[in-house]
Amino acid sequence: MLRANLSELALKHDSFTRFAIMLVFIAGAFAFINLGRREDPEFTFRVMVIKLFWPGATTSEVDEQVTHRVETKLQDLPALDYLESYSKPGEATLFVHPLQSTTSREVGETWYQVRKRIGDIRHLLPEGALGPFFDDEFGDTFTMVYAFSGDGVEHAQLREIVKSTREQLLRIHGVEKAQFFGIQDETIYLEFDERRLAKMGLNPLEVANQLTQQNAIAPAGIIETDTDRVPLRPTGAFRSVEQLAVAPIRAGGSTVRVQDIATVRRSYVDSSVHRMRFNCK
Repeated sequence: MLRANLSELALKHDSFTRFAIMLVFIAGAFAFINLGRREDPEFTFRVMVIKLFWPGATTSEVDEQVTHRVETKLQDLPALDYLESYSKPGEATLFVHPLQSTTSREVGETWYQVRKRIGDIRHLLPEGALGPFFDDEFGDTFTMVYAFSGDGVEHAQLREIVKSTREQLLRIHGVEKAQFFGIQDETIYLEFDERRLAKMGLNPLEVANQLTQQNAIAPAGIIETDTDRVPLRPTGAFRSVEQLAVAPIRAGGSTVRVQDIATVRRSYVDSSVHRMRFNCK
């Protein structure tokens, strides 16, 4: 019985041996280059959360006029497995679960179809309803969290520094997303003098309506000539706290300024409900 001598075969066919060695080397190098090196495994989260708000509505009203309509529209979704929905006063929450057989590429198309179908019935939702708001990015993982602070630095100035830092981080190769947390929205507070309001026969709601009318942006028309078409844009919207403070308010047969009946100040939305800490501070 003859036995194959691999060494003898390799020496007799040296050209083929060198070719096989080179082929194995190239295949190994290619496999090493494409070897996964993620800290966390890549996976697709197969749930989408949809939220809709209808301030002032009861649970039954939200269920009948918001939740039920959205569910009915999504029930014929081809890749749908099942829906979960929860209704409470002023709010509806739905969870969309696609079929487990849906591939990662098909999940993205499924979320697009969900948005498209709900957009088709947006006009059927009750007046005053807010949303829908979609959340399908549960699979995102943040590897680093940076906290910015500064003694004597205003929050608005600190926010601009953070925005500039975010833009630079997004230019780094491999950085997919950089998201803000804890940003406080600026707002303007009007603190009324009740005695002055009562003396002038005004109330806070009436003052707010007059300021809203003055700050409204409305189309003013277009001037057309033989050669040009010029849109008209009226000015007068408030650009600063100082402009708001000197805005005129009609009180009976006279006119007063906002600063005569209220204290105007710029500040931030109350953040006492949500607090963030870093380094135990």
